[in-house]
Amino acid sequence: MAAERMIQVGRILAPHGIKGQLKAESFCDPPQRLLSFPSVFIDGSLRCIVGRMAGAHALISLEGIEDRDAALRFRGQSIAVERSQLPPLAEGQFYWADLEGLSVVNRDGIVLGVVDHLFSNGSHPILVVRGERDCMIPFAMGRHVDKVDLEASRIDVDWDLD
Repeated sequence: MAAERMIQVGRILAPHGIKGQLKAESFCDPPQRLLSFPSVFIDGSLRCIVGRMAGAHALISLEGIEDRDAALRFRGQSIAVERSQLPPLAEGQFYWADLEGLSVVNRDGIVLGVVDHLFSNGSHPILVVRGERDCMIPFAMGRHVDKVDLEASRIDVDWDLD
């Protein structure tokens, strides 16, 4: 049986305090969903997490990490879960990880490139498209994004090369 695809749901920013807690950035929507996973993969190992939200960040504890020195080795590590742990989405919703690697084609049939990654500008996600000319396209369905076809690995957009 093939290994299941891992999806990054956050990352460790830094130790917090002296008792081994870690400050983490959540990539989930809403951010507190990060704390709903009973176990996650950090540094390639399955780990149980418990924690709470503190503003925009999660403060988490990992089993066996009891002091700041032990917590330091996790700085910058990804927090990932198996794809099957993610809740199903409604029609027309997508996980960012599912959009990465898709071809982006404009209304003139010109391939603009491939989605490298996404980020949020606060009001909506931005597709970072790598191609002959890199571009950033707001992921706004019905405005700049006409259609997402996961089976065809393609996103149709209303976007000019200029």
